[in-house]
This record gives sequence, structure tokens and C-alpha cells, in this order.
Amino acid sequence: MYEELKQLIKDSDKIVFFGGAGVSTESGLLDFRSETGLYNAVQSYGSPPEVLLSHTFFKQNPATFFAYYKENLVCPEAQPNKAHLALAKLENEGKLLSVITQNIDGLHQKAGSKRVHELHGSVMRNYCMRCGASYDLDYILQPGKCGGEKNGVPVCAACGGTVKPDVVLYEEPLNDEVMQEAINDIRRADVMIVGGTSLAVYPAAGLLNYFRGNKVVLINKSKTPYDRSADIVIHDKIGDVLGEVCEI
Repeated sequence: MYEELKQLIKDSDKIVFFGGAGVSTESGLLDFRSETGLYNAVQSYGSPPEVLLSHTFFKQNPATFFAYYKENLVCPEAQPNKAHLALAKLENEGKLLSVITQNIDGLHQKAGSKRVHELHGSVMRNYCMRCGASYDLDYILQPGKCGGEKNGVPVCAACGGTVKPDVVLYEEPLNDEVMQEAINDIRRADVMIVGGTSLAVYPAAGLLNYFRGNKVVLINKSKTPYDRSADIVIHDKIGDVLGEVCEI
């Protein structure tokens, strides 16, 4: 399978990669949807992640939201792994059209990828909900030092409004422009590599339906609903696979 994938990549210059949480867990980030993540959320905060990371909870309990968010979704010391580095290399070589990711950690850009469609936003970007002023991650992590906070909630230095991470919460729609750009690249691709995702989260998982190319490759530690329709299926760590195939 590895040699077949290596040859497929060698023969293509229109590859699109679609990745999920499994790409980032190899860099030490937690998967809040895992059984461990669910258990820790309920034990420590009294609610499952889907509630804690919902728009309603953010509006009603911003201090608790930010406590959970900073503890579980933000990891500034994390570094790109072999999967991130391999994808950046493929883009630099002119083989990869873009990366489409469900992750919000910014590790693809940190590895050197330039065209990244972040379906769920990014922890690296934050904005004032009142005046629209932009803030970096440090402002969220150290609001008292960088600007301001009120009862544990970061507030805008300019107008005092609440500063919200530019991430898509439960109950919020995906960004239409980002989705359309991702769909356009998928339609142009002749190879689609899907990695580190169970393909169970919609509407993101439905992006595969827009692919009109030749080959679909699935790389995931566990089985997915799309295994039977893929041309190459590898049940292994995405970093190990892409690292070996791309000689990282």
C-alpha cells in the first residue's frame, strides 16, 4: 500500500488533503471527542464538550467556556508532526493544491503550508464581537497582561467588548467562503487524500461527495464509513504513513 501511495503521489500534481483530529493528536493535542475527552469534560465541568463548546454555552457561561477552551483546545507549545511537514513539502513541490482541515490549531501553517482551508476556524485568530478588532492567541491566553479581562473573559482593549476566538462553535454554521474554496479545490483534484478523521462529523465529511477525480486514499487508525469506496485504505498513524511516503 505504501509503495502504491508513493507512486500515486509521484504521478499527480493535483492532490487535495482533507484531515481531522488524528492529524493533530500526533503532535500531542487532545481529541475532545474521544472517550477520555468526554470523561474529563463531564468530570471537570459537568457537561460534555458539545455543550461546553456550543454558541449557547459561550453566551450564557463565557467564563467557564474560556476555562475549558484554554485548557483543552489551545496548545501553543505544540509542534508540527511528520504529517504536517509532508503536506507542506508536497505543496512546495507543486503537487498539493491545498489542505482542508477540521483542526483549529494552526499547525499546518506552522509547518509551512500556505493554502489551508480551516473549516472550523483557528485559535490563532480572535476578534471583538462589538467593534471587530483583531487579536492574537496571546491576548486570549494572557488577557490581563496583554489587554484586559472581566471575570475571566478577555475583553477588547479598544471598546470593552467580549473577544471571541475565530472558531466555529456547535450551533454555528461553517464559513460559506471557506467551504466554497474547499469545494472548488476538491473538484479540481485528481487525487484526494483523507487522513486522521473518522468522517463522522457533518457537513465537513460530506465534502468527499464533491470529488470527481481518479483516486481516493484513506489513512486512519480505525475504520471509516468510506473505506469500501476508497481506492487505497491504510489503517495506521497519518504521520507515520506520510512521513515514510514523503521521506520526512
